[in-house]
Formats: sequence, C-alpha cells, structure tokens
Amino acid sequence: MMPDVSESPSTPLLALLVEDDARLAALTRDYLESHGVAVVGVADGRRGLAEALTGRYDVVLLDLMLPGKDGLEVCREVRARSDVPIIVLTARGEEADRVMGLELGADDYLAKPYSPRELLARIRAVNRRAKGRAGPAQGVVRVGGLCLDPAARSVTLNGREVHLTGYEFDLLEALARRAGRVLSREQIMELARGNAEDAFDRSIDVHVSRLRQKLGDDPKRPRLIKTVRGSGYVLAGETE
Repeated sequence: MMPDVSESPSTPLLALLVEDDARLAALTRDYLESHGVAVVGVADGRRGLAEALTGRYDVVLLDLMLPGKDGLEVCREVRARSDVPIIVLTARGEEADRVMGLELGADDYLAKPYSPRELLARIRAVNRRAKGRAGPAQGVVRVGGLCLDPAARSVTLNGREVHLTGYEFDLLEALARRAGRVLSREQIMELARGNAEDAFDRSIDVHVSRLRQKLGDDPKRPRLIKTVRGSGYVLAGETE
C-alpha cells in the first residue's frame, strides 16, 4: 500500500528536477510544490550537473535522456563528488538501464509514466534515509571489525571510515543487525526501503556490489557480505 503523503513535512524540501520535457516538468513541479517540496528545474545535463553540485538540494530528480550531457554521465559525476540523494526518472524501462543507474550511484529509480504521488513518497523516503530518520533510533551495531552508528549514519571497518549513500547504509544495517542470517533480496529491499513491491533481483545485486567495493571485500571471495546461491545474502557473523 502506498504510504499516506498528504501531509507536508515541517521543513520544506528542495528538489532539483533535471528534465527536458517541459510539460512533464511543469506537472511534476506543480504537484510537488503543492505538497511542500520546492522545485528548481533545469532542462539539460550540463546545467543539471552544475546545479546538483552546489550543495543546495535535498534530492536530485534526474532524467536519463537529456541534451548537453547524458543523464547517466551526470549521475556518475554527481555521485563521485556528492552524497546528495539521486532518483532517476526514465522512459528507459529496460532492467539494464535501471541497473546502470544504480551502478553509477543512484539511490532509487522511477520509470515513466510515473505517479507524482509515488514520486513524492520516494523523495521523502530517500530524504529520511539521508538524514537518518528512516525508523526508530537504534544502538550502535558491531560485527567483528565492522561498526555502524545509526545516529551519526557512520560506518567504520577496522577503524577506517567508510562513506556510504543513505540506501547503502540502510542495506548494510539490515544485514548487520541480522549477521549470520541469510536474507532474501525481497527481505533486504523491505528492510532497507520499507517496500518490496518494486524489487527486482539485480537492483539488490548492484547495491551489494557497490557495498563490497567500498568495504574492500573481494567480489570473488567475499569475507563480509556472502552470497548464498538461490537464497540471498548474509553478513558473516565474524569479520576479520
């Protein structure tokens, strides 16, 4: 069931909408602004990249098919320099395109034509994760040399700080709180985002691959996040 998004948050959010379809951009802006989300719109990839890197925005809504600079390239460059949440909006409905967006650092995706109400729900969800308000406060989680602090949204591994996006943190926390227990992809999606309805197997695989890379985990012989063929993933109960 779609969460109730009729109430505006007490602190208005500021979204950057990078979309060259003027009609769609206007409809999206009107809906979001009527529900407490201020929107700045740009219509090409180069301007979108420059705006996204200003540090002003709570979320970037990024179309993939853009003039000036392709949306996937914008996504890659933004993620290399900023942790701002990115939601990809795309008419490219193929799984490969969604996977590519996630691999390049997007936090979420929504295929066109999309429901403005669902977009609003996802904006608020990625913002809650980014600000550490995805659920009730929990204590520090330690699994071997891995330490997660939900209050600070920080992760260290053997004393080394690991920088994660909001979604990556939630995914790792879901696994860490159930260390030693195998979780299916659907369970991981539900625990990390609160909604498994839109899960597809490779989206979780992509996020796990990114986590392994940031944790220095060998993808061929992982020590931390292990793949259980046909079942899902498990965080090793003891890490080195």
